[in-house]
Amino acid sequence: MASRSRRLRWYAALTATVLVLAGCGFGEAPRKGSGGAPPSKGAKPNVVFILTDDLSWDLVDYMPRVKKMREQGVTFSNFIATNTLCCPSRATILTGKYPHNTQVLTNEPPNGGWQRFNANGGERDTFATTMEAAGYRTALMGKYLNGYDPAQVQAGAQAFVPPGWTEWYATSLGYQHYNYTLSENGRPVKYGNKPTDYLTDVLAGKAVDFVNRSTTARPFMLKLSTFAPHAPFTPAPRHANLFKNVQAPRGPSFNEADLSDKPAWMHDWPKITPQGVRTIDEKYRGRVRMVQAVDEMVGRVQKALVDRGLDRNTYIVFGSDNGFHMGQHRLVEGKGTAYDVDVRIPLIVTGPGIPAGRVVGKLAANTDLRPTFEELAGVKTPPQVDGRSLAPFLRGADPEWRNSILIEHAGPVKDPKDPDYPGRGWGNPPSYAAVRTLNDLYLEYDAGEREYYNLHLDPSSLNNSAARLPVPRRDQLSALVNALRTCSGASCRTADHGS
Repeated sequence: MASRSRRLRWYAALTATVLVLAGCGFGEAPRKGSGGAPPSKGAKPNVVFILTDDLSWDLVDYMPRVKKMREQGVTFSNFIATNTLCCPSRATILTGKYPHNTQVLTNEPPNGGWQRFNANGGERDTFATTMEAAGYRTALMGKYLNGYDPAQVQAGAQAFVPPGWTEWYATSLGYQHYNYTLSENGRPVKYGNKPTDYLTDVLAGKAVDFVNRSTTARPFMLKLSTFAPHAPFTPAPRHANLFKNVQAPRGPSFNEADLSDKPAWMHDWPKITPQGVRTIDEKYRGRVRMVQAVDEMVGRVQKALVDRGLDRNTYIVFGSDNGFHMGQHRLVEGKGTAYDVDVRIPLIVTGPGIPAGRVVGKLAANTDLRPTFEELAGVKTPPQVDGRSLAPFLRGADPEWRNSILIEHAGPVKDPKDPDYPGRGWGNPPSYAAVRTLNDLYLEYDAGEREYYNLHLDPSSLNNSAARLPVPRRDQLSALVNALRTCSGASCRTADHGS
C-alpha cells in the first residue's frame, strides 16, 4: 500500500513537471480557500457540471486537480449509475428519472438513443428547461446523447438544438477526438486532425470563453461533457508517452479464479491469458493518459472562474455516466454489469459553503443530479422526477435518506453500430433488474437466474450466495426490485426506503 501511494505521488509529480516544461498554460487549482464562503444573499449560484464518459474511480488517482477537489469539497462515495450504458444514464441525468420512465433503455433505436428520447418528448422537461426558464444562461459542450449527429445535417441546414439550452456545442458521433463535427448553436462546424483540434482541449477552450463572457448579473449552468476516457483510447499528443509502467488495478476480482457460481452468461469466459493481461494494461494506460487532458480542463475552468471573480459563487460538480471494468470477473473490457466497478462512480462537488473534505457514504444516484442542480438554483423540481436533491449534504446536513437504488439493464447489446457493442470477452449481460443497498447487491435476470452478494463481507462480489439466501430475505429483496422497477416520481422516493 505504501509503495502504491509513493508511485501515485510520483505519477502526479511527473504530470505536473511535464505540463510546466511544455508550457501548456492549463492553469492551477483555485487559490487556497476560494469557493469556501457562502454566496451573497439573494445571489443565484453558477453551476459547472463536468461529465466524463466511462470514468471509473481508479482513474481519479491520476488526476491531481480532481483529487484536490476532494480535499476542497464533498465526495459521494456511493454514487450509483442506474444504468451503465451511456445514453440511458445521460437521459436519466437530464431528467432525474429512472430508465424505465425515460423509456431510454439502450444506446440505439428502437429502445433507446437520442431518437427515442426526442420522440418521447424527453427534451421538453430537463434541468436545462427549468433552469433556463428561471433566468439561467445554460450551455452544453461536448457529448449529448447517442444518436444525435450534427455531421448528418444537409449542407446549409441547421442542426437541431433541444429546448432549454442558451448555447449549444454538441459533438457528432464516433467518439473521435479528431475529425469531428460540432453543432455550434445549430451550425455544423468541422474540426480537423491538428493537435489543437483535440476534442477535450477544444471543449476546455469553449468553456473558458463561456466563463469569460459571464457576469454576476445572470447566473449560468454549464454542462461540459467529454468523450474521454471512452474508447478508442486516444490521448492528447502531449500525454501519449506518459505512465509507461502503469498497470490496470489487480483487485480480488481481477481474472477471477472461479466463475462457477456466476450466471450462465459468464460461464464461457476463460481465464485471461498473459497476453490478454498485457493488452488490458496497455488500454488502461490509454485511459490514464486520456484523463490528463480532462484534469487540465478542470484546472482551466477553475482558473477562469477565479480570474473573473466568479469562483466564490460557483459550484463545480465532477462525475461520470458509468464505470468500466478491465479484467474484473474475467471480463476484459466494458460495462453493463451491476458490479461496483461498473455502477459505483465518482461524484465530487466544490463550491460556496460546502464543507471541505467531507465524504458522504449514503446512497446517491444519477437520478439525483437534476433535483440537486434545481435546488441549488432555487428552482422547484417537478413531482414526476424520481430522484432526490443532494443539496442538504452539500450544506453539511445528514437528512433521512433512501436505503436502496434500482439498477436496470436491457440487454444483451446486439447492434454492431452501438459504440458499446462488446468485443470478445468484454461481457454482454442479458436483461436484468437489480437493487443496490449499502450492504447488498441483488439481481434478477429476466431468464430467471439470480445473484446475491453481501457487500459488507464480499465487497468484490466474488461469491454469489443467492442459492443460500434465506427465503424471507430473498422475497423481501425481490419485492423491492418489483416496486422500484415500476415506480414513478413520489412512489420511487417511497419504495427506495425499503431494504
